[in-house]
Amino acid sequence: MALVSAIIFGTSGSFAKSLLEAGWSTGAAVTWRMTGAGLVLLIPAILALRGQWRILLANWKPILLFGAFGVAACQLAYFHAVERLSVGVALMLEYLAPVMIVLILWIQHRKAPRAMTIVGTILAFGGLVLVLNLGASERIDFIGVLWGLVAAAGLVVYFFVTAEENDTLPPIVLATAGLFVGAAIMGLAGLLRIIPMETSFVDVTLAGAVVPWWVALLGLILISTAFAYVTGIMAARALGSKVASFVSLFEVVAAVLWAWLFLGELPLPIQLLGGLLIFAGVVLVRWDELRSEPTDDDHVMPSDYPIPGVPAETGAINVVRVSEPSSR
Repeated sequence: MALVSAIIFGTSGSFAKSLLEAGWSTGAAVTWRMTGAGLVLLIPAILALRGQWRILLANWKPILLFGAFGVAACQLAYFHAVERLSVGVALMLEYLAPVMIVLILWIQHRKAPRAMTIVGTILAFGGLVLVLNLGASERIDFIGVLWGLVAAAGLVVYFFVTAEENDTLPPIVLATAGLFVGAAIMGLAGLLRIIPMETSFVDVTLAGAVVPWWVALLGLILISTAFAYVTGIMAARALGSKVASFVSLFEVVAAVLWAWLFLGELPLPIQLLGGLLIFAGVVLVRWDELRSEPTDDDHVMPSDYPIPGVPAETGAINVVRVSEPSSR
């Protein structure tokens, strides 16, 4: 599920860029995307609530964080980065988020990373230098780079919020409520003229063909947002923030392929090498982190050891899952 979510999330840059190049402003594209996806998910979310509206009030903090930072800020920053950089480069910058998560957990738990984590971090930042192609004669768009890093910060919030264990808040409700929160924030910013809200209902170029604007918008709403967010939240809750952020790195590969297919856009070879270094660095960091986590074997009691109130069955193994506080 996490892999599917990452692959379809990777289409967002291509759909969005076709709209941006047709005259849409970043704010308008993000607002329409969130509002449309929220409306698509509204009926299923209401059914999932089963009339228990107090769930929304009880979980207002994760909903607000998810909507304001994991959705609105992350998408707005990413689309701004896509305006100035290629889709592949913008996404490579955004996906420094897993390294940021490791650093945050290091500071939070005051436990220095091991050698493999340090090597992985160095590889990731070395890859970032290659992605930026600092040795090229052309001028680097540092504003686009900054937007990419802001998107990475928003993605960090997304993973921490969605990976939090919460049996009372269904994933589809979190996704829907968060999308409406993000849309409301963007709409207010547009009314106050903080961000421009420009639309252009002309044909766009997608996959080498000229198609109506609503085709790209529907792809952005249905595929890249509604389905991607719900599956992503479900996967993050099952895997945790660390593993989910690792699997989500496949979005970088998917986005580059989608951008090549839809826009005919492919990063330079040195930038692809940088992306591979970032990927390798984060793999090392994640591998090191996962090696230190307890395995299921640490929480299994075979029936050879008597458990009060639990009858042992001949020829069978009774297991008891021992819960522990979440490190997140």
